Amino acid sequence: MTRLAVTTALLALMPTLALANDFKTELTALAKGPIAEIVQAPEVIAALKAQNAETAGYGADQITALDKTWRAEAEASTQPMIDKVLDNPLSQYLTAAQEASGGKYTEIFVMDAKGLNVGQSEVTSDYWQGDEDKWKATFLVGPGAVHISELERDDSTQMLQSQVSISITDPATGAVIGAVTVGVNVDKL
Repeated sequence: MTRLAVTTALLALMPTLALANDFKTELTALAKGPIAEIVQAPEVIAALKAQNAETAGYGADQITALDKTWRAEAEASTQPMIDKVLDNPLSQYLTAAQEASGGKYTEIFVMDAKGLNVGQSEVTSDYWQGDEDKWKATFLVGPGAVHISELERDDSTQMLQSQVSISITDPATGAVIGAVTVGVNVDKL
């Protein structure tokens, strides 16, 4: 029985339980190869620089207010803030990258220097990721940082997946300017 078959069988017995990630080697290679290539595209770097300039002065109260608006819109029929992000050129680029992965990537989203969403291929449940490991263990760690989440089974899709996050650096300066999280369907590795 393969690693995937054993892990899938265990997850079937334990709904939404996170398991030790047996795919860290493959996911780390994905982070340092194809995912790193996606986020060094000019579209990503330009969008991050622009949003970092815009959000540089944002304080905790403003970030909390934006996150509350996003969460409320996620449950609403009209979603102007969400639509603005989903319709931007970066989100279109990330959606194309997700589609080109042949089902390997379940979501891709880029976060700025504050942990706020800049672009995404799918709607996230919140706008501010700055309190989560996907941002703290990458952006705050520095260039080359990789964070791989435990394996989880998505209840709605029954898909076994992990989130791979890396810091994003400005190719001109080497400074960290953001982070990306990619949901990876480990069945496709």
